[in-house]
Amino acid sequence: MPRHVQASHRIVVDAPVDRCFMFFTPAGEERWVAGWRPDYLHPADGRTEAGMVFTTGQGQEMTIWLLADFDRSAHRSRYVRCTPGSRTGTVEIRCQALEGDRTEVEVRYTLTALGAEGERPLEAFEGDAFAAMIEGWAREIEARRGELLAAVIP
Repeated sequence: MPRHVQASHRIVVDAPVDRCFMFFTPAGEERWVAGWRPDYLHPADGRTEAGMVFTTGQGQEMTIWLLADFDRSAHRSRYVRCTPGSRTGTVEIRCQALEGDRTEVEVRYTLTALGAEGERPLEAFEGDAFAAMIEGWAREIEARRGELLAAVIP
């Protein structure tokens, strides 16, 4: 049976919820994720909206993404992603306002291996590895918080 993993972790970001939510869009992540360079297919300008399609990575790690749900007012999004021949699943982001212009961000991945090639990459989503990855995200965002707060993210 193919490996199937579900992982979630919460972090707190020192930014108002409306701004923070946009840090976790494809265009927002370009500002703080090293090497994250989406190729926007629809809409071509990279504007974040439900139905957008983009790709990331190259070769065996080329991944196709579809933004299935995007609710800016509720601060929720759900992406469907597929790395052909390897793995497929969803990524969900939920942001909740906290006191003092802080935001709790929940990141949830649900992934299934499509075959032997997809088994190993899913190890990064098991146990403490996933929480460590998301905590790394929090550090990257904090290191660029001023720039992120000043940016206009489509």
